[in-house]
Amino acid sequence: MLNNLGLERLATPCFVVHPSAARKFSIRDPKAALSETIGLAKAIDLRIVHKEIINLKKPNPAVFLGRGAIDRLSVLITDCRDTDGVDAIVVMDCILSPIQQRNLEQGLNCKVIDRTGLILEIFGARARTKEGRLQVDLAALTYQRSRLVRSWTHLERQRGGAGFMGGPGERQIELDRRLIDQQINRINRELKNVRRTRELHRRARKKVPYPVVALVGYTNAGKSTLFNYLTNSDVVAKDQLFATLDPTMRALKLPDGRKVVLSDTVGFISALPHELVDAFHATLEEIIEADLIVHVRDISHPNSIIHKSDVKEVLNEIGIKDSAQNTIIEVLNKVDLLDTDNYRATKARSNRENADMIAVSAVTGEGCKELLELLATRLALEFKTLKLKIDHTDGRRLAWLYEKGEVINRRDTKTGISLTVRLSPVDAARLQQSF
Repeated sequence: MLNNLGLERLATPCFVVHPSAARKFSIRDPKAALSETIGLAKAIDLRIVHKEIINLKKPNPAVFLGRGAIDRLSVLITDCRDTDGVDAIVVMDCILSPIQQRNLEQGLNCKVIDRTGLILEIFGARARTKEGRLQVDLAALTYQRSRLVRSWTHLERQRGGAGFMGGPGERQIELDRRLIDQQINRINRELKNVRRTRELHRRARKKVPYPVVALVGYTNAGKSTLFNYLTNSDVVAKDQLFATLDPTMRALKLPDGRKVVLSDTVGFISALPHELVDAFHATLEEIIEADLIVHVRDISHPNSIIHKSDVKEVLNEIGIKDSAQNTIIEVLNKVDLLDTDNYRATKARSNRENADMIAVSAVTGEGCKELLELLATRLALEFKTLKLKIDHTDGRRLAWLYEKGEVINRRDTKTGISLTVRLSPVDAARLQQSF
């Protein structure tokens, strides 16, 4: 859904403002946060003409910023309009209420979007598949619905004697809300079909018992580059925020000969809009259903530790709690960008601190062989290898073993069928109970 917020993207001058008191994590470096938002704006081809950090003791309930900051920005925006001949856009690196957004637009006399609106705009520009577009449309409509409050103040608002009859403005709001609700209901129905299809695909994959390994991480952490290196694929991988939106799956052969399905997923980000988390739930279910989760971190980024917390928060939000942390492998990516001292410290840390942490470079391939070996080891711990002998006439059990397990070896004799089969812990327990 391109430009679903009415944003004119091509060569549009953009003012990026980071109010330092507005961010959730006080330990986040304001300069790094401003740089990230500039990257988000550039991701949809906005032309940055001004950027600044504004320190606030607390946000103004009506306009978020102080009067002095608004007056100063208004002068800069007017000068920009006079110079370029086009209206500028102000990107506020925070979450604005509908009233704050409207009042800021009136005070600055230009379009204002907040962090949620900017991320939605990027998703709308990047979604390629039907499923991706549906999910973005749902998130954008949910966001727009909340922006209808008091947005029709240019229309007359008359009151009847009883105090409950609205004027034309009130009726227009209700009309718009009803139209949006109808579109949301339609998209939800279509997404139900998407979820049903995904569930059928997951069932089909379970019949061919290939474990699923999901790559997750902060946006631009290098997931797609790592995905391409491991699977010899050509998924779009750019030094750009949210380069990947639509999930991609490829077969991957591990050193022990076992095949797995590797899934590349959408990147997370701090203050990821709830509208997107809800809308992309059909896609994020691939992470929930994965046998192993590979958390890819950009270890060269100054906010790498905070990014880890952001990813953990989103995982918790979609249902992967701390109790499931033993299914997560942490990959410290981009070691090729570290200086000598940090490189040595990172390598030593990954070798010493945690058996489920490994340092790699998806560009040079360093550590990728060890990562594959770690995946094989972890999956081998989860699955059990059993040697069985069944009767030739026990076709039902033989079919069950082929459906639920991975038959490593089979030898047919006169007295029966000898099998070596690898099963998940749950299926191994069921089999042992039935024998």
